[in-house]
Amino acid sequence: MNVTTIKKRGQIRGRAVDPSALAEVRELLGEEPRRRDLLIEHLHRIQDRFHCLPAAHLVALAEEMRLATTEVYEVATFYHHFDVVKEGEGSPPALTVRVCDSITCELFGARELIAGLEERLGEGVRVQHVPCVGRCQAAPVAVVGQNPLEAATVERVEDAVIAGEIEAPLPACIRYAEYRREAGYETLVACAEGRREREAIVKILEDSKLRGLGGAGFPAGRKWRILRDQPKPRLVAINIDEGEPGTFKDRHYLERDPHRFLEGMLIATWAIEAEAVYIYLRDEYAGCRRMLAQEIDALTQDPPCPLPPLHLRRGAGAYICGEESAMIESIEGKRGMPRLRPPYVAEVGLFGRPTLEHNLETLYWVRDIIERGPEWFASEGRRGRQGLRSYSVSGRVQKPGVHLCPAGISMRELIDEYCGGMLPGHEFYGYFPGGASGGILPASLGDLPLDFDTLIPHGCFIGSAAIIVLSDHDRARDAALNALRFFEDESCGQCTPCRVGTAKAVKLMERDTWDTALLEELARAMEDASICGLGQAAPNPLRCAIKYFPEEFV
Repeated sequence: MNVTTIKKRGQIRGRAVDPSALAEVRELLGEEPRRRDLLIEHLHRIQDRFHCLPAAHLVALAEEMRLATTEVYEVATFYHHFDVVKEGEGSPPALTVRVCDSITCELFGARELIAGLEERLGEGVRVQHVPCVGRCQAAPVAVVGQNPLEAATVERVEDAVIAGEIEAPLPACIRYAEYRREAGYETLVACAEGRREREAIVKILEDSKLRGLGGAGFPAGRKWRILRDQPKPRLVAINIDEGEPGTFKDRHYLERDPHRFLEGMLIATWAIEAEAVYIYLRDEYAGCRRMLAQEIDALTQDPPCPLPPLHLRRGAGAYICGEESAMIESIEGKRGMPRLRPPYVAEVGLFGRPTLEHNLETLYWVRDIIERGPEWFASEGRRGRQGLRSYSVSGRVQKPGVHLCPAGISMRELIDEYCGGMLPGHEFYGYFPGGASGGILPASLGDLPLDFDTLIPHGCFIGSAAIIVLSDHDRARDAALNALRFFEDESCGQCTPCRVGTAKAVKLMERDTWDTALLEELARAMEDASICGLGQAAPNPLRCAIKYFPEEFV
């Protein structure tokens, strides 16, 4: 028999608010607005203070923000970096050591590092294996608190834990005053003072052949023109979430010359006459976040010209937020789930307004293109391609890192001319041309142009130019399995083909013998029916492993 309990009038429904928790939440939030779009920022404040999100404080936050408790819980439990503690559960250890186990770090011993740390570190430290943290050039990487340790060893991590070295260092970048001394922001001032025309600037971007360097490759000048045709008010959203395994070029430029990016961003804002800018930075870049906040403050305290409002927003560990509409949902304080399109974000974007979305590197080149002329950029390139490309190179090469090269360079040329060749004792075997989602190609296809559109006939794409080099010491099937495990972990769960398909693919790929026919059937369903690029591109590594590395399946 079903029994329904009827609450009396005046009886409290749901969870009661703990007065002490409410007082602590109010103290943490201070004078900050209680707007819905700041929910994730407020969750970070609680997480930073208590190293977790206690249930009582989530209920208190819901009360303070006038939200349903379920709204707060669904956001808090969506993001990997929030530790939600349910009622009756104990809090996690105060210190967490995160070890990247994505493709490159796995190649360089992440599994052994994790095992060693679990054995050596005490009960007061939690060891977690996590997806790519954006430092693949120095694998394996461990993050002690917020302090990233490159080329990490058990001893180095243990020493950092004992010494309490848990804060990320500030990058040694070009600061605001130095940037201004070197003619920084003069192009922006010329725009703001009317010495440059908006139409002329858009035309320069179009003539330069600059394409979006976050992965999609959409022509930047055309995107600006589309936004200029949209009704006001307009917004700008900058995506620095680069969570694709193997990608770290945005961090590279941000750590060195943040104002070159900021000036390009502000020129774009002026060109499309946007009223505000939102910068979305991945949570793993803690040192960059502190530095960028300082530099934005210096810029706004002594502006070279009138500036729009600049909002710096903090991600919370969700690869899916690299997708533009998922990032917009996250900026609005929601779960980072991709939107169905159309409408596109250029039409209905952030807060329902037309939104110009770019990644950091695209805007990094704007000032140079305007000052040097569009021909400077467009004249670069090989094999009929145009422009410059920043390749994040990791894996079995002697000089991993960000290499600025002509568009259309081949993998063999990149290795020989920029990366110092393969590591001693390693022979070139294969490569990911565009991170985990870009597929895997064999060394026999190492002469293909590395650029947008050129790899599609081979079942791959360049994406954000995240190059991971494999040698004869590696197996493509192992690398493909690592990639699918990543996609399984990072699927937002919104659509069944992706949520279930990635999990099923991992199970099938963990077997000694792959059922290639069944995997292809599964891959086709994911590609055809997934809502966003995660599920659509996730099958690329397994398909390529089967197609190009048949010797591994004999």
